[in-house]
Amino acid sequence: MIALTLIGIGTGDPAQLTLAAIRAMNAADLILLPRKSEEKSDLIAVRRQMCADMLDGSTKVVEFDLPVRRSEGDYLEAVSDWHDAIAQCWAAQIAKHLPDGGKLALLVWGDPSLYDSTLRIADRLRAQSMDLNVTVVPGISSLQALTAAHAIPLNALAEPVVITTGRQLRDHGWPAQADSVAVMLDGGGAFQAIDPAGVTIWWGAYLGMAQQALIAGALGKVGPHIIAERAALRARHGWIMDVYLMRKEAK
Repeated sequence: MIALTLIGIGTGDPAQLTLAAIRAMNAADLILLPRKSEEKSDLIAVRRQMCADMLDGSTKVVEFDLPVRRSEGDYLEAVSDWHDAIAQCWAAQIAKHLPDGGKLALLVWGDPSLYDSTLRIADRLRAQSMDLNVTVVPGISSLQALTAAHAIPLNALAEPVVITTGRQLRDHGWPAQADSVAVMLDGGGAFQAIDPAGVTIWWGAYLGMAQQALIAGALGKVGPHIIAERAALRARHGWIMDVYLMRKEAK
């Protein structure tokens, strides 16, 4: 049997690792680190440093190349195929390094439960009849890092929050009956599709990392600044991860 632990590692700051995360890392026989494109080498560098700083035992660390999701065709179909390919990579690494079973750990950016597909990929291994027991160690999510960086609450008093994606915001507009909207996985500037009147935005990129960038203010005023800053940062670093929270004025 493979005991798989998905460890939330926060958004880039090693200080965000919980004691439970550190214990789980050291309890593992094997930690798999995914390598993405050269432009995103910062992401694996953070994971490597966490392993170097936190591991004090015999845990083996192995890197593998993450498959690339195709950009053409149907989005959900492309994501499903991508997840299948990642599951195959995991299975190959497990067969090579844990042929008799053992404890495997994956370091998940942010928290495994929030707009992350690691749990869904693990389900694919179960569907292939792999004897897999999954445990989750929660981590600080990008939304927690965002609200902490801006020193704001996630919700208005006694009001709901909707967590959605840039694609959903762009296609469907402001969610009904939502006072506050948190937006993740935005390819860039989906907030431009909504009426900015009375809306405040809190935006953050590279949260928890040395290059962290923050902008906040009335959407109509700072929206263009966010678009320009996002483009400049992406050009400078070769990649970007950002998230934002928007809130409408109380009527």
